[in-house]
Amino acid sequence: MTITDVDDLLPDPWDLLAGTEWASLEHARGSATGTPALLAGLLADDTGTQARALRHLNEPVHHQNTIYSATVPAAAYVAAILSDPRAGTVVVDGDGRARPLRAALLDWVTSVAIEVDSEAEARMAGVGFCVEEYPESVQVRALRPGLFQAVSAFLHAPDLAVQEAAIAAAVALLDTPELVQQRALLTPLVRAVLVSSDNRSYRFLARRGLKPWGEDTGLLPDEQDADPRAGGCSSEPSF
Repeated sequence: MTITDVDDLLPDPWDLLAGTEWASLEHARGSATGTPALLAGLLADDTGTQARALRHLNEPVHHQNTIYSATVPAAAYVAAILSDPRAGTVVVDGDGRARPLRAALLDWVTSVAIEVDSEAEARMAGVGFCVEEYPESVQVRALRPGLFQAVSAFLHAPDLAVQEAAIAAAVALLDTPELVQQRALLTPLVRAVLVSSDNRSYRFLARRGLKPWGEDTGLLPDEQDADPRAGGCSSEPSF
């Protein structure tokens, strides 16, 4: 299986918004009843509405990297609209930076994906919890092949910001057994693009991916990058 031959893994975004019982789902502020209208705003005609929708994704749908029941369909929706031309606009994100909306959405997918990967599972196990006890996390794990399908369309994007964000998201998603065979295809891109990124969060993810994939990281530049979630950096993606 190649990167591009996984078909029909994501629903139509508008069917998803209309067909999901959002009132039965929750995010950090309670009921997600208003979430579909805000998510539709990601493809609005004005960048102000798009920016508000992006803020809603980060707070409250994925508040402090938490996976809520509303996070699951939101992730499927975000992946399904990545290829929409309206996602190609430039918006001001929550940190006041002007950047491609598509890159910001890819960073959001990364943030969701790393909260259900094997390292997250090990952290949970270390404090007596199990991923399988959380249906939302299990559901996000099941989405990963579809998310990867959407993300992979931008691995060679001409916009470097979008390409780096797509490669980072792909690295985060390749933890799933169904996608292990894609690692060999992605490794050259990680080495050629992500390892040398100006963004320390992306460099961290490059190393975080290559080492467990069995790739030699000894020849990579000596980095002092730490997990961006531990200390935070307002000028970079906070996954």
